[in-house]
Amino acid sequence: MTRFQTTAVHAGREDFGKLCVHAPPLDLSTTYPIADLDTGSASFDALIGGAADAANPIYARLHNPTVARAENGIAALEGSEACVAYGSGMAALTALLMDRAQHGKHVLVVRPLYGTSDHLLESGICGMQAEFITDAGQIAAHLRPDTALVIIETPSNPTLNLIDIRAAVAAAGKVPVAVDSTFATPVLQRPIALGAAYVWHSATKFLGGHGDVIAGVVCCSEERAHPLRTMRAATGALLHPLAAYLLHRGLPTLKLRVEAAQANAQVLAQRLAEHPAVAKVHYPGLADAPNAHLVGTQMSGPGSLLSFDMRGGHEAAAKVMSRVKVMTSAVSLGSVDTLIQHPAGLTHRMVPDDVKLATGITPGLLRMSAGLEDVEDLWDDLAQAMA
Repeated sequence: MTRFQTTAVHAGREDFGKLCVHAPPLDLSTTYPIADLDTGSASFDALIGGAADAANPIYARLHNPTVARAENGIAALEGSEACVAYGSGMAALTALLMDRAQHGKHVLVVRPLYGTSDHLLESGICGMQAEFITDAGQIAAHLRPDTALVIIETPSNPTLNLIDIRAAVAAAGKVPVAVDSTFATPVLQRPIALGAAYVWHSATKFLGGHGDVIAGVVCCSEERAHPLRTMRAATGALLHPLAAYLLHRGLPTLKLRVEAAQANAQVLAQRLAEHPAVAKVHYPGLADAPNAHLVGTQMSGPGSLLSFDMRGGHEAAAKVMSRVKVMTSAVSLGSVDTLIQHPAGLTHRMVPDDVKLATGITPGLLRMSAGLEDVEDLWDDLAQAMA
């Protein structure tokens, strides 16, 4: 078994020698010639039934070789048997919920989590009734006979709370646990190895890494992947091959990018914690962070996301966003440049106000995704914006 960085460079490229290519091929075909009807019919049945591949792809809604290579690469990094790619992270979560709704109508969710995930779950449009808790230690107490899924996000968006995945899995018992590991990436955390049934990512973020692709993935066992692929084929949610090409291209530099951005975040978090304009910093790498003991055990590092509460509330936070010059005031994260945004007014705007306050999403909270710039330039930019 190769080490992580070697796997990141070579995973999903196993057929390159046979194809006599060095760069990933981009297959934009919408349909595939059928030389033999029996083979075509058998391939159609296999793909509709959730198989990972078949003798003939038949039609691009069912299967695409470029997408499959990216899936294989991500599965190798997550240590999962399978990976199923979708047109966005929200499409991935939607598919997961629609699949689990066939096993029970109750989903238990630990807040906080990404605002649109929260909104989708609360809406019930995927056929499940969501029950929200804020303490992962209460998972066992809130399970019901019809609970089909437990959802956690660690580190959480936007307050960077850490949840013990092993403990959550143990508390859930026979109920599968799904982990949104977007903030951590497989560089820092591998939930499948800790007992999670599913791990999903907004692959738009670190996995793509350059702000030029929208994608989502669910990693799981091959058995659990079958119904996800069947539903993806029926609903037409397959990731576009150009997006898959860009996603696959980002994997070899994933570890380098994550670790470099993490080093910047560690410096910025410490300096922000000492700045008089900042009331509180949320960052797993700080000694007083809740569940900081999970850094170095569950996670190999604290990551490159942090959030901080401005003492002047909404007005002070808005001024910082308008004054930064090196950083980019924009939603999203995990890109090569540093992004800063206001959760209460943007990514978590649809979350009810009382829930926002109860989960630490205050009017003065800013979330920052540290990029790859020189850390001193980033600090100078922040300092002048807060002055």
